[in-house]
Amino acid sequence: MKMLVLNGHGIDMRVDNAKLHVREGRFSASEEPREFVFSPQRIDIDSIVIYGRTGTMTLDGIRWLMKHGVPVTILNWDGTLLTSMLPPVRSATKTKFDQYHAFEDTGKRITIAKKFIEAKIERQKMVLDYLHQRYPEVQNNISEESKGLKSAKTIREIMGAEGAVAHLYWDELGKIIPEKYEFETRNSKYKTRPLGAGDQVNCMFNFGYSLLEAECLRNINSVGLDSHVGFLHEMQTGKDSLAYDLQELFRFVVDLAIIHLIETDAMEKKDFIRTESYSLRLRPTGARKVSDEVNAWFNKTVEYQGKECMWSYVMLLKTRELAQYLTGKKRTLDFKSPEFSMDRQDSDEMRNKILDLSYKDWKDMGFSKGTLHYLKQNAKSGKPFTMNSHVRERIQSW
Repeated sequence: MKMLVLNGHGIDMRVDNAKLHVREGRFSASEEPREFVFSPQRIDIDSIVIYGRTGTMTLDGIRWLMKHGVPVTILNWDGTLLTSMLPPVRSATKTKFDQYHAFEDTGKRITIAKKFIEAKIERQKMVLDYLHQRYPEVQNNISEESKGLKSAKTIREIMGAEGAVAHLYWDELGKIIPEKYEFETRNSKYKTRPLGAGDQVNCMFNFGYSLLEAECLRNINSVGLDSHVGFLHEMQTGKDSLAYDLQELFRFVVDLAIIHLIETDAMEKKDFIRTESYSLRLRPTGARKVSDEVNAWFNKTVEYQGKECMWSYVMLLKTRELAQYLTGKKRTLDFKSPEFSMDRQDSDEMRNKILDLSYKDWKDMGFSKGTLHYLKQNAKSGKPFTMNSHVRERIQSW
């Protein structure tokens, strides 16, 4: 998967001599916007996301993109999704009717809604396990908070169980975020949703989740479902409830991407801009960093159905499986698979071993002093690092 994110003032998309010409915007005269030229039938991007303030998109440009199957997503100033233009797909009237009937069947709706949250909680547990390896202070036991889901009999009760886990999840995740980010929580005391972010971390999460929402909408469109009819989230005018449902399954991918940006200290103050309403938004440099990182995690692979699949493809497969379940082509619905776990090479235990390892013992293992010096520097830095397998095995056995 490859997405192109356009930001700033003066974005331009037009067709000239059958080729699509795209120019990124800018926030200052000193910035040099990127330019792209795509030839017919040879475009190497899957979607375009516009996070810009001003610009022009010609009718020829829109037609060119739709003919090439490239959706266009436009985000609000606060990083939330404003609208999407999706390529046409063949009619799937029966699929939509089956979706509507399932929504009206209270028992079936509850079953599907539970499946979404069961999978979400399992992924949240995986993220906390991943963080606990590096930060022992992060609590990764969510059994008490999640026990209400099993007995939940209404959508309200399901959402209540999800909320209890989410509260713990964000409190624990907050423990690993440096004070300079001024992050408190995603659970705002003043709003039902943390829109119009006041801090850099929420700004990045808002933007990342919007990229995920756009991808979910693209998949919903491709399998012929109605994005406005969800099972967990209630229908509201102008809301893509099914996209919100499907987002729950893959929010962890965005979470891991943002965590990596924070741990590597990749973001700078100049990557953000404070608006006149005192909220933060990403500058082109920041939007590029976040979109590149999210895209990299979307493209990470996991074994599923006997093959190595990118997470972006798993998103499509899960959307397709939902459609097949609704139409009766599949008898069961499994959102928990593929099973997925992550082991950190830079765990707290490994860092302490490296720091305790003497140069004499290291030399006796057959390695050079310079290599251990480099490892000790990494262990002290607090940033993520990796090691060659033979080095890691020697340290683990020490």
